[in-house]
Amino acid sequence: MKILFLGDIIGKPGREAVAAELPELKARLKPDLVIANGENAAHGFGLTRLIADEFFGMGIDVISTGNHWADQKEILTYIDKEDRVLRPLNYPTGTPGRGVNLFQTPAGSVLVINVMGRVYMDPLDDPFAAVDAELSACPLGEVADAIVVDMHAETTSEKMAMGHFCDGRASLVIGTHTHVPTADAQILPGGTAYQTDAGGCCDYDSVIGMDKAEPLQRFVRKISSARFSPATGPATVCGVFVETGANGLAKRIDPLRVGGRLSPAVPPLS
Repeated sequence: MKILFLGDIIGKPGREAVAAELPELKARLKPDLVIANGENAAHGFGLTRLIADEFFGMGIDVISTGNHWADQKEILTYIDKEDRVLRPLNYPTGTPGRGVNLFQTPAGSVLVINVMGRVYMDPLDDPFAAVDAELSACPLGEVADAIVVDMHAETTSEKMAMGHFCDGRASLVIGTHTHVPTADAQILPGGTAYQTDAGGCCDYDSVIGMDKAEPLQRFVRKISSARFSPATGPATVCGVFVETGANGLAKRIDPLRVGGRLSPAVPPLS
């Protein structure tokens, strides 16, 4: 099975870049499922129904999120009705939406788990216990043909720990949230593909996708003068491409970087 995962899509520049690049990527790579993190899609903060529908129209099959998932309040009613949009699994019981779902594709079923770390993040329920329960309930190779875990977290250590925690039980553990693609794409010893952060789909002449002026103001002068807003230059589409074997474990993982300022990385044809 082939899975394409796109990192945090940030504002209009990120949305436009994905809309421009995704058709060619799908034609070239022929993924069975496309997942994208959409928590920064609405001017950098949250997701709206209109943007979610725009993503589905582009050919994105599943939208994961993170700590900004509820910034646009309309999502609180929409997410209960749209099972292709996920919020972090380890929010308290009774929170609108869901953090996991099993998706059917012509190539088989894919369990997608969206979870959020706790180090320097909101004090949510234990992400490791939450993920463990879902992996046990829907084992790879028995119920799910592939399993993807979006670990939305601040620290490299917590993301790497989740990768090793899931090794041999998931097809891919991919980090999101920090908006810069890491150089550690690998298949772990147990067969799980891993990268600490997929990167952002955004303009990289920025501070993690945001216009430079306000972050610099806050770092240098320790005061805020405006709301953060996405940088508006040409965006780089970032993510990973994973191919699994018959047992659901990874056979390959390739970083993806297309357009904008970053050096390109296009997965080779197999």
